[in-house]
Amino acid sequence: MASWCVRAVRQSYSLVASPALLRASPRLLCTATQQKNGHGSEEEAEKPEQNAAEKVLVEEKTQLEEQLKEMTEKYKRALADTENLRTRSQKMIDDAKLYGIQGFCKDLLEVADILEKATESVPKEEVTSQNPHLKNLYDGLVMTEVQIQKVFTKHGLVKINPDGLKFDPYEHEALFHAPVEGKEPGTVAIVTKVGYKLHGRTLRPALVGVAKGP
Repeated sequence: MASWCVRAVRQSYSLVASPALLRASPRLLCTATQQKNGHGSEEEAEKPEQNAAEKVLVEEKTQLEEQLKEMTEKYKRALADTENLRTRSQKMIDDAKLYGIQGFCKDLLEVADILEKATESVPKEEVTSQNPHLKNLYDGLVMTEVQIQKVFTKHGLVKINPDGLKFDPYEHEALFHAPVEGKEPGTVAIVTKVGYKLHGRTLRPALVGVAKGP
């Protein structure tokens, strides 16, 4: 049994010390080194590809950010244009409600002028109980004129009677300029026809004579 163990140890030693095995060991080490170096070369070759891919992604990101910024600006402009259009449309609707009756009002102004001239033409000294028919007619004209002015006021139509006021070209139309005693230059001396404003807008300018300096 002891001799068998000795032979086994000797065989193992001869196998380890075999020249063939010693010659093969450097080859194995070289192969491992080559494999290691080859793996490193592959990693180095992959690095430029990764850098190029990252560069492409960065460029795409920059382009997308620029497109997003451009689209945001376009959206804001479109939103502002829409709001402006809505505001203008609403104003047009409101103006149509306010001034849609101005044509009808202009026609009624002629009726109001006739009533005013009719009441002014009646001699006040003759409007007495001794002339009941004339008095009744005159009172009826006055009541009609008062009522029509109330209707005008209800719908935003206001009379302009600028006698003695400073001349305003936006509300008055000057028929003549003449020196008038007791009137300051540039003021309205005579009103030949009263004007009217509809909701603050001049519907018909007052026809006036303007005083000027000597």
